[in-house]
Amino acid sequence: MNSGQKSSSAIVVGAGIGGLTAAVALRRIGWSVTVLERAPIIAEVGAGLTLWPNAMSALAALELDRKVEARAVETISRGNLRTPKGGWIRRSQPEDVGVLAVHRAELHAVLRSMLPESALHTDAEVLSVDGRKVLCRCAGEEHELSAELVVAADGVNSVVRRTLWSGSAVFQGRTAWRGVTPSGAVWPVEESLTLGRGVQVSILPLPDERVYWFVTANAPEANREYADEQAEALRRVQGWHDPIPALIRATPPDQVLHNDLVDLDPLDTFVRGTVVLLGDAAHAMTPDLGQGACQAIEDAVVLAASLNDSDLESGLAEYDRVRRARVQPMVAAARASVRRSSSTSRVAHLGVTLAARFVPPAKWRKLTARWSDWQAPKLP
Repeated sequence: MNSGQKSSSAIVVGAGIGGLTAAVALRRIGWSVTVLERAPIIAEVGAGLTLWPNAMSALAALELDRKVEARAVETISRGNLRTPKGGWIRRSQPEDVGVLAVHRAELHAVLRSMLPESALHTDAEVLSVDGRKVLCRCAGEEHELSAELVVAADGVNSVVRRTLWSGSAVFQGRTAWRGVTPSGAVWPVEESLTLGRGVQVSILPLPDERVYWFVTANAPEANREYADEQAEALRRVQGWHDPIPALIRATPPDQVLHNDLVDLDPLDTFVRGTVVLLGDAAHAMTPDLGQGACQAIEDAVVLAASLNDSDLESGLAEYDRVRRARVQPMVAAARASVRRSSSTSRVAHLGVTLAARFVPPAKWRKLTARWSDWQAPKLP
């Protein structure tokens, strides 16, 4: 690993979806990029995610939309709503906003394929950031690197953010179990979101006859672990309609992921000098809107476009202005959605159900398209 500042060079901290997209976008405008990932292997195992039209617009700006589409399934997110007993609250309509459902690892692979191996450095733990200098520990040895720009894409618990900003993850009283079934284990399935009192279950078909599912439920405290996470997820949906229990049982127990739902309070800036926050490090949000990964992808393309059109200081200022105005209302909307979905009141739950049942299709589309009707800036 070489140190020393380069003209139009960037260090990206974190090799998740946001970090890799940022690296691809910056290289597209001619920057030299080094990606530092603390894990020993760069891999995004995870589960599934939805790519809304706004994210696909950003990927199209990088000419990656076709590659991603080839690894995804077209579906409608949150179009089919059900009760825990299986009754239909709402069926998807032609006017609904379409999304692509993709395994996180597949999207990660597309992004990684656009970067040279020499740009990616694993087992590289960032210890501190001071302006353009990054101190990291690689394979037990400390190295000081420098670049014109440092992009912090190291997640909701970002080391860079904790060093230069105040603010930490905020637990939202909800926890989630997620998984992907083996190919053909439970098939066919139809996309759906099942609304219980304080519990929700989402089902999304993936390529190769796999299914992504997640269960979100109220949690009295953060960081609680269970001896058998799969059994706990099943307990939360005991008696719920098919194929929900079958999907959870079909998932290998060691692949059932459990995470608390957290977000960030709004920051007054995403930029400190030549350090910029991106993705969850800047604006982590709960998954209620399905926009977490989408916004990280947007961030990356807007950052590259801003820097391509201006000098570094002006470009970062533009990125900060545009992105905070875009994502911070979204974080607030997702947090408000958590409050609605976490209510165990029978009256409140009935109100949510009736509202979903009787909203006209055109209004439903307008509500769900509020965040997805966005066009990416052009890149060279």
